[in-house]
Parts: sequence; C-alpha cells; structure tokens
Amino acid sequence: MPENLPEAPSELVRHLWIPLADGTRLAARVWLPEGPARPAPAILEYIPYRKNDGTADRDNSLHARFAASGYAAVRVDLRGSGDSDGLMLDEYAQQELDDGVEVIAWLAQQEWCDGTVGMIGKSWGGFNGLQIAALRPPALKAIVTVCSTDDRYADDVHYTGGSLIASEMLPWASTMLAYNARPADPAVVGDDWRERWLERMADTPVYVEEWLRHQTRDAFWKHGSVCEDFGAIEAPVLAVGGWYDPYCGAVLRLLEGVRNAPVRALVGPWAHTYPHQAAPGPAIDFHGEVVRWFDQFLRGKDTGALADPALRAWLPEWAAPGGDRERRPGRWVAEQQWPSERIERQEFALAGESAGEAVGHDPLRFRDAHLDSTRVLGTAGGSWLQFGDAAGQFGPQGGDDGLAHCFTTTPLDERAEILGAPSVTLRVSADRPAAQLAVRLNDVAPDGSSRLVTRGMLNLTHREGHEETLPLEPGQAYDVTVPLVATAHAFAPGHRIRVAVSSSYWPLAWPSPEPVTVTVHPSPAAALHLPVRPTTDADAALRPYGDPQPDLPVELSTSGDGSSRRIEHDPVSGRTVVELVVRDGEFKDLTDGLWKRGDAVDRFSLTEGDPSSAVVECERTEEGGRGDWHWKVVTHSRMTADASAFTVVNTLTAYEGDTRVFDRTTDAVIPRQGV
Repeated sequence: MPENLPEAPSELVRHLWIPLADGTRLAARVWLPEGPARPAPAILEYIPYRKNDGTADRDNSLHARFAASGYAAVRVDLRGSGDSDGLMLDEYAQQELDDGVEVIAWLAQQEWCDGTVGMIGKSWGGFNGLQIAALRPPALKAIVTVCSTDDRYADDVHYTGGSLIASEMLPWASTMLAYNARPADPAVVGDDWRERWLERMADTPVYVEEWLRHQTRDAFWKHGSVCEDFGAIEAPVLAVGGWYDPYCGAVLRLLEGVRNAPVRALVGPWAHTYPHQAAPGPAIDFHGEVVRWFDQFLRGKDTGALADPALRAWLPEWAAPGGDRERRPGRWVAEQQWPSERIERQEFALAGESAGEAVGHDPLRFRDAHLDSTRVLGTAGGSWLQFGDAAGQFGPQGGDDGLAHCFTTTPLDERAEILGAPSVTLRVSADRPAAQLAVRLNDVAPDGSSRLVTRGMLNLTHREGHEETLPLEPGQAYDVTVPLVATAHAFAPGHRIRVAVSSSYWPLAWPSPEPVTVTVHPSPAAALHLPVRPTTDADAALRPYGDPQPDLPVELSTSGDGSSRRIEHDPVSGRTVVELVVRDGEFKDLTDGLWKRGDAVDRFSLTEGDPSSAVVECERTEEGGRGDWHWKVVTHSRMTADASAFTVVNTLTAYEGDTRVFDRTTDAVIPRQGV
C-alpha cells in the first residue's frame, strides 16, 4: 500500500454516467484515492450485475481496498443492465466489447486518472477482460482474470465435450432473463424509469434459444474465444482459478498460449469465487496480489511479480467427501514454467474383468462392458458450476460408481501427485448413431469411500472435433480420448485410483436422443493418462500468501443466504428429481434504503429408461425497491426434448407493488444436432 494513504478512499462517487459515442450512457460507481494520490491508475470491473444492489457488497470488498492502495477503482454496469441505457443482446456481444474499449479510453482521459487502466473481473468480467485485452485498447496495461475461459464452447455453462450441460444452460439463461428484467433506479434515471423498464422487458432476448441454435463450435462460440488468437493479447495477464471451478483448465491454457505478454497463474482450492472470499479455503490476501500485479505494470514498480513462478497452485490431499467444505487440506506448490518439464504424462493401461479389477492387468482378460444410457447416474456429482456452498458440492461417489463400469488400481505403495489435465482413452462402439461418455477420476480410500477428483464428457458424434457432428456407425468400434477437467491431487499410499465410465450423467449432461448401449471393448490403447508431478523441497520455500484483508466499513447490510439440494427417487415410477434451491438473502443500502432479495429454484427430473422424460425447470424471483417503490420480477423456464428437438418455454411476469404490469411467454422448438 502506498505510504500516507488512509485505510479508506477519500471519496466514493455512488453514481457516474459514462457517455458513449452513440449517445448511450453507462452507469458507474467510482472509489477514488485521497487527493494527493491523484491522478492515479484506474482499475475497471465491467459486468452486468447491478452496481447499486446486485454486487454492491462484493464491489466494496474489492474496490474500496484498491482505492486505499492508491488506485481509482471503477465498477461499470454493461449496456442494458442496472441503470445503464440500452439492451443486452447476449453474453460478450461485440457491442459489449466495443463499449468496453470506449470506457477504457474515457477513463484514461479523466482528471483523476493518470492515463493507464487495468481490468479485473470474475466470471463474466474475467471473460470480457480477456476479450477486450485482445482488442488492444492503448490505455489498457494489464488485466486480472478470475474464473474465466479462453474458449466459450469448451469451457462455459452451455456445452462440455460436445454434450449439453443440462444442470447449467437453462438455469443460467433463466437467471439472466430475470436479471435483465430488473428495473433501473428512479433516483438515478428519473421519472421515465417505468417506460424504460417495460421496454427492456419487452425487448430482452431469451438467451437459451440462441445457445441451443449453436450446438457445435461454430462462429457464434469462436467470437470471444481468445484461444482463436492468443497472439492478440499484449497486456500482461494474471490468471486466477480454483480446482472446484470448471474453468480452471483455461488458466493453464493461457499460460501456455499467450506469448506476447507476461502471464502468471494462480489456482487455489476454491470454487467460483474471488480468492479473498474463497470457499472452500484457505482464502488469501487477494487484494495484495492484485495490487502487486498492477503496481508492476500500471505504475512501473519492480514488485517481483515477474520473478514469480509461472504457476502457483494448491495441491489438495484426500478428504472424505463433504469433509472439506470449509477448508481443503493440502499445500501450495509451484512450477517455474508451463508446460513444466518436470511433470511427466504417465500412461496406465485400463484392463480387468469388472469393477474392482486392477489397472494394468492383462488386456486379454478384459471383457466387453455394456453401458446403458437410460440409467439415472450422476446425482452425486453436485453442480458443474460451484460457488462454494455445500449444496453445490459433490457427494460420495460410491453409488454412482456402482452403476458405472470402473477400473480400479490395487492400493498404491507410494504417494502419487498429479497436476494438469488428465485424459482417458477407450475403445467403444454404440448401437445408435448418437451417444456420449462420462468419465470420472476418483480417489478410493482404504475404507472404500470414493471421492471425485475430476471428470469429463465426450459426445461421441464429436469424436473428431467439435465443429461438426459425425454420426456413429452402429456396431463399429472407435478409439476415443475423453479429456478431463484440469486438476491437482495427491493420492496417498494405500489409496486406489479409479476410472468410472458411463454413458449417462444426469443432471449434468442432457441424455442422448434415444436409448443407446455403449460397449467398452478390450484394447491395448485403453489407458488413463495422468500428469504426474514429482515432489520438490522448493515448494516449502515459496513466498507465503497473507490472510485476507477485512472489508473496509460500508453502510450496507446483508442477511445470511442459504442453499439446499434435495434428491428424491420413486422406485415405482423410476423417476428421480433433483431440486436445488438458492436464496440470496436480503441486501440493503443503509444510506438511502435501497433493498433487494432473490430466490432461485432448479428442478431436474428424469425417469429411468426414458431419455425423453428429462425435464429442467427453473424459477426465479427478484424483487426490491425503496420506500413506497416496490418491484418484483418472476420467471419460469422449462426445457424438454424428444429424439429430434429441444423445446423451451420461458415466462416473464413483473409487478409494481401488487399490480401486475407485464407478462410475456416465449417458446421455441430447436432441432437436435447429435446432442
């Protein structure tokens, strides 16, 4: 922290309009450092979640600290969100990126800014930070990207391995439908707030319909995927992720792919959270790491950031499933370069007669394994996108293992540590033109309990790539490789390594179009590929991370949130229902009485033996107000499919006080393309 600065910014600008060339105004909140520290570099966070109420508490936890460290911290709502003008047509639309370039140029010209700008963001803000960096605005000198991706098709909440992510796609689209329908604040935008609100609700798109129209990795997904041209990124990148977050593999790909700018990477034990608010822990002084990065590249100080290892990562130890909800055991490790020459990709043959047989047995003893796609398997998998709450975390894997085909080693004689992206190669055939594989890598303790380490999906019509579908020839055998999400893990002596294979994984993956049996055949090529890392004494000498800094005082109050996951199975009908409930609690700004709360309910139901019975239903309620002003938005979304098409229905209803002021229902039938 610069000397002689107070432990709080001297000025908070609660609302500021940023004008764009087309006449649109974007709403911003600014934390300014003490006068003597100005002009200062600016740090921009650019997201659609409403600065006034949606992320106000989190924004303070970040930006007040940046201002106390001598930066002008700026939080901007995207076009079409919060109090900003306009309409948000989709995630990461070109309009959003062009606006971001304009915002950076505007910031650089302000009297309180010294002309240099950095960007920080988690998830959406991490995505567009990379995307805007690839456009090379002159004033943008460095970025910090957290829980984001370089590849919108491979690593987001829509598709994975070419399979549709049932547990995330519609729920996220439903959330954005509700978010986009929230009104602007009359105290900011004026008396025409109601007209603006009604127009936005009438015109806002239903994102899931467009996402379903692009089931392969086409130009729609290549837009905004910086992996298409890593060379376009010339601003230094601090890439941050967590092993409980499905985007963690992008951190390693950015390290490997970006060559025209310095890149350093940090992967902790966390889920989809900022590291100073990490769950599970240990959390770190993330503010200190960010200021260290920006001081290096925005202020020109030698902070030692360039001397850091390419990768710092938390290497987790075994914990019983559910036993590490608060803190995950393990230690920090480092690699000086990535890819690391010290990490050896070791191959373990997959063979054995049945579940429980050892990896490495004579392949001739391996009998065909038949995987029934209509089994309800995967309910112990938790959420694909996890936020650290207990309801989202995975559970014991033994039940799912019993329904899958498993390859399991004998107990390990010595410790085995992995760091990187595993994969599994199998020889398979199917009796239908479309099928998929789910592969899990588990750690099995001496008592038999099975813990998920990582997992991956492969739509077998995407076996040669994701840009087009290739129907399977029934009965023909194919050698395929299933990539698993990057991970780090230490397998202890006496533990066993397990690969569990299935042709269904509900509710993460939407079922195959029709019942299909996938056969796993004996093959010398069948193998588990693990990135094995040797232990080193150098890890013990790493620079320690500090503890998180406490939030600076702010006149906000938040009630405790809560979440739950309930699984019901009816053995008579064969139907299984998974219900996830997330309650945001209530937020209140004590300076002016603005308040907001929100609830989300997702239900995933499937009847064994019938893939057409799959249903995802999402309910969202967002409400808020101030004094006599009270608004509420309710959405209901439903997605089903038969063998040929998906059907989605979305209903949006809005209330001003107790009066219903808006209703809209949209529906679409979208053909399946091998998904």
